[in-house]
Amino acid sequence: MMPMDALKQYIDLYTDNAEVIDSHSAPVLNELRQTACDLLKSSRFPTKKDEGFHKTSINDMFAPDFGVNINRYNIPVDVAESFRCDIPNVSTLLAVVVNDRFVATRPLLNNLPEGVTVTSLAAAARLHPELVKKYYGRIAPGDNVNVALNNMLVQDGVFIHLSKNVVLEKPLQLVNIFDGPAPMAAFRRVLIVAEENSFANILVCDHTRNRDGAYLSSEVMEVMLEKGASVGLYGIEESSANTARYSQMFVRQEHDSSFSAASSTLLNGVTRNDYNVSLNGENCSAELAGIVIADGKSHIDNNSNVIHNAPHCRSNQLFKYLLDGESSGAFEGSIVVRPEAPFTEGYQSNHNILASDKARMHTRPQLLIFNDEVKCSHGATTGQLDPDALFYMQTRGIPVDQARRLLMQAFMSDAVDTIRVDAIRDRLRHLLERRLTGEDLLCAECGSDCHK
Repeated sequence: MMPMDALKQYIDLYTDNAEVIDSHSAPVLNELRQTACDLLKSSRFPTKKDEGFHKTSINDMFAPDFGVNINRYNIPVDVAESFRCDIPNVSTLLAVVVNDRFVATRPLLNNLPEGVTVTSLAAAARLHPELVKKYYGRIAPGDNVNVALNNMLVQDGVFIHLSKNVVLEKPLQLVNIFDGPAPMAAFRRVLIVAEENSFANILVCDHTRNRDGAYLSSEVMEVMLEKGASVGLYGIEESSANTARYSQMFVRQEHDSSFSAASSTLLNGVTRNDYNVSLNGENCSAELAGIVIADGKSHIDNNSNVIHNAPHCRSNQLFKYLLDGESSGAFEGSIVVRPEAPFTEGYQSNHNILASDKARMHTRPQLLIFNDEVKCSHGATTGQLDPDALFYMQTRGIPVDQARRLLMQAFMSDAVDTIRVDAIRDRLRHLLERRLTGEDLLCAECGSDCHK
């Protein structure tokens, strides 16, 4: 299949159904569609021949014939049955996206504090068009192929808005669920706006209920942090071997803001995560962490790009992979320090363990520094579990499987510790332990005792 073919089917879908797509969305979202379509006509999806995509072909991810629910048919999903694994010891505000349809739960509607909005993006665009228009499509670059595709086809999404000085005490939990009888692509969009001195922690979970179904998630997330705002954004993917996921995050920070993101891929098919963070004001901080456990033939690719545009800012990146079976991983990360950003501190680390002879890892950390007044470093390691440590633990009566598991958990511990919320951090540790012991993570399967 030629590279253009995968993209052409989506262009044809929009061209043939533009009025239907518009009618089920909102004018603010519709305004970007035709411009995006025109750009895509002279574009193509990246393949392994393109810079930054050497191990992941986006064209191959989008090439299969996935259906798109442009008529917004209500595909029934029992949300309670699909998602039972809540976070123990903490009350969360829960919102759900079923395929690409936003569903507000009763606890969310009844417990949102004043000054916090969590709702359908299309609904927000109809009720507050000027507010949504101020940020929608302004943070994610419209000339990016996947962003343009999302601009062209997305009909709804999630809108999260924190008013000035609002502190969201409870974590917000957003659950993306795939289900349906036929192969399906979902174009998901999340817009987060944190006004001056606001605060929130957000957990995003990705689940595939029907593990035999073939699904594609194309997600674009735009995050705006105004002066003094603080946002923690944590993701856990527990999808399936037949799920492909391309997620792009674009973050813009103003001065004195703080952003923390940690993404954990525990079960997947093919995943590509892009993190793009721009520190545009003085005294900003940004922290990115990635945790990957893969086996079988799964593939996970994380790509980060942190740009320092202002002085006295700090960023830190830590990505860790544990690859088994015939799985493969990739990490390409960069720190860019502009001439106008003296006194920058930027750090980047990628550490990987290959637990089998057939697992493969590609890593490429990068520094692009255009200023002399900086403290920056980067590094990467790829190896195997320490045989001396394994031998020592066995001599102390610890079975080899348990010893391997304990070493793997210890390897991941510092990445887990980047999560600011104690309950989410403990939850992730529990999931990591289940994953390493081979237990089924899919919440649809594990029953009501899953969270214990």
